[in-house]
Amino acid sequence: MDSPSAATDEASAARGPGLTRGIHHLALNTDDMKATIDFVAGVLGMPLIHALKVPPGLGTGPKNRGNPPFEQIRHYFFDMGGDSTLAYFEIPKGAKAAADRDAIGGMQHVAFSVTARKFAAIQRRLAAHGIPFDGPIPVMPGMFSIYFYDPVNGTRLEACCQPDQGDAQAVVPACAQNRADALAELRSLHDEPAWLARVTSAIPDSVR
Repeated sequence: MDSPSAATDEASAARGPGLTRGIHHLALNTDDMKATIDFVAGVLGMPLIHALKVPPGLGTGPKNRGNPPFEQIRHYFFDMGGDSTLAYFEIPKGAKAAADRDAIGGMQHVAFSVTARKFAAIQRRLAAHGIPFDGPIPVMPGMFSIYFYDPVNGTRLEACCQPDQGDAQAVVPACAQNRADALAELRSLHDEPAWLARVTSAIPDSVR
């Protein structure tokens, strides 16, 4: 049985913004770190901030903690803004097949929040490097996105922008929904009233 404090924590998380502060790092895989640096830092403008090799014994040995099962592979970090980082492991060439981004448990795509000024700049940089993109496409009220692929690793990427917000992009309010609209969809998933009340406790009756 959960302790009273655990139940309180769970209820608090349901009502509030959650227990986490945000993304610390998103870890992806590559088989060409040099080309990945050139794309991530050179095209997307996310500077390299840390370059390391995974210490011996953490790859194929018993001390592996869930990282790729290869010894002393590269693990590099890039600053993607918003006090969050993007990281890559370098998998030996030919050791693993390319991922299916639509597989269960797979990563379908990564979406970055981009200021109005940089939204135009990233489109210019992609075009200058011959990297095709779709958009800008309206995806939510006041929000536009472009979609493109990492030409090195094939990862589907998205850059999201709310032009009217300039440099002050607010991600969570932009995704906010009123309770009635949320309930209309959620009832197609499960229609038990107590469950619906619990999972919508953080959703307001109306949004601005």
